[in-house]
Amino acid sequence: MGGLRELAVSFVVPGPCGVAVRDRLKDLTPQDERVLRAVGAHQGALASGDLKARCADGLGHSAQTWAARKRELTGVSSSRIAGAITKATHDQWALARRCQAAHMKTLAAGIKMLRHRLSLPVGEKGTKRAAGGYRSKGEWFRKSRRLAALETRHAAAVADWQTRRVRVVRGGKRLLNTRHHLTEARLTEEQWRERWEAGRWFLAADGESGKRFGNETIRVTPDGEVSVKLPAPLAHLANARHGRYTLTATVAFAHRGAEWADRITTNRAIAYRVHLDTGRGRWYLTASWQRPAVKTVPLETARARGMIGVDTNADHFAAYRLDRHGNPVGGPHRFPYDLSGSAGHRDAQIRHALTRLINWAVRAGVAAIGIEDLDFTAEKTREKHGRRKRFRQLVSGIPTGKLKARLVSMAAEHGLSIVAVDPAYTTLWGAQHWQKPLTTPHRKMSRHDAAGIAIGRRALGHPVRRRTAPPPHDRSDRAGHRTVQAGPGAPGREGTRPPTTDRPPGGPSPSGKRKREPSASNTVRDAPSTQQWVQDSLMRTG
Repeated sequence: MGGLRELAVSFVVPGPCGVAVRDRLKDLTPQDERVLRAVGAHQGALASGDLKARCADGLGHSAQTWAARKRELTGVSSSRIAGAITKATHDQWALARRCQAAHMKTLAAGIKMLRHRLSLPVGEKGTKRAAGGYRSKGEWFRKSRRLAALETRHAAAVADWQTRRVRVVRGGKRLLNTRHHLTEARLTEEQWRERWEAGRWFLAADGESGKRFGNETIRVTPDGEVSVKLPAPLAHLANARHGRYTLTATVAFAHRGAEWADRITTNRAIAYRVHLDTGRGRWYLTASWQRPAVKTVPLETARARGMIGVDTNADHFAAYRLDRHGNPVGGPHRFPYDLSGSAGHRDAQIRHALTRLINWAVRAGVAAIGIEDLDFTAEKTREKHGRRKRFRQLVSGIPTGKLKARLVSMAAEHGLSIVAVDPAYTTLWGAQHWQKPLTTPHRKMSRHDAAGIAIGRRALGHPVRRRTAPPPHDRSDRAGHRTVQAGPGAPGREGTRPPTTDRPPGGPSPSGKRKREPSASNTVRDAPSTQQWVQDSLMRTG
């Protein structure tokens, strides 16, 4: 391969294993809000104390310590609330531990790159595979200072890892740091305090199969009535039997409402979470449940009806449809989106673009969508890209993780499979082999459109090149077909190509403009064979 890295094998991405729907709690009374705030603050304090105990246990955590923590919480809440708190605490600690390992890996990669560039002479040029030296002595000095800082951070992270110490902030580290920059965040201290307290509340309950409506702590009836089981210290606030408080607001899940209703009528587990959007002053209820694991379709089945290759870019999806032999069908399709603005705006843009892409795939009749298995975790450091700030911002702005999760869940609802391929060289080879041949006066091909073809062919198991291993002797198929061609059993493989347009001879072009008819030839060799030629007798020589 001439120094090219080995490509990973394509695979079918497993389908989603969970569902979450949300609805707003409208028309809450002031008493309802006071009760929800009191319950959230009380259980949030319990969750903070349990997280502290879990971090103290470290890797010495066991089933016995988990049971002991749960018994302590049961006396000041309930057994179900205690179980939900301890489970959420354990998941939070495990996430912090994984993030700690990833942070160490990132610091080690930056240190390695800095040491390499500092070891080179100042001004030495780099290559495509390795960075060169720094441009000036001043830059070399500043990078040596940064190397010392990274080494200090790495040593501290390794020490925390060895001592099994994790750093977790309930409510979020970003919101905590915002307290020191209220002017830049355009927040008052009261507004920040409200967000901080709401972020540390705990108003969630895990589902239980076999219990009434699938949840004993937060119960939602088929009519949408919501009631909450109050912890023991707040039992005096109950307005219903058995220490429960019933809200005046009702919910009606418009999205997946039928599936939710089927679960609660059969008493299957559903988890609920209540949270306050402090920016809008609105309360929401989120319902979630697990789906049984569905076996993914075999790769050959996903390839049977062709593929749509999708190239992910900073502002659009470039998609191209291919038949099962890897031949492009039709023209390129682009689905734009705008990733500027708030997180909600970016998420809405991605959802809209994916919806258009999936609807087109359904109309095209394919069974799968091929997409690159992108992961930019090691590609965003300034140690690797230096002054290329725009490129770093471009890479950081592509929501690869959320994009893959959302695409998989949305495609599964339409019966489409997602085939993940290695992203290596797709743009380079697509532009090299497909951009120019498919460019016509009426069809403009970009390198991203050509990359979509490369991705689709890789997902189908074909090489990116149009044809490989030409037959010996000459360009005919005397010695057999080329390696990348339809097999003998494929119908129509020896047929003629369809016309580029469907207009009749002399009819209007697809653009609506009538083209001029071909003029008669002025030469003898190009004249029609039906014309009778008569030789002049005066030109006859003896």
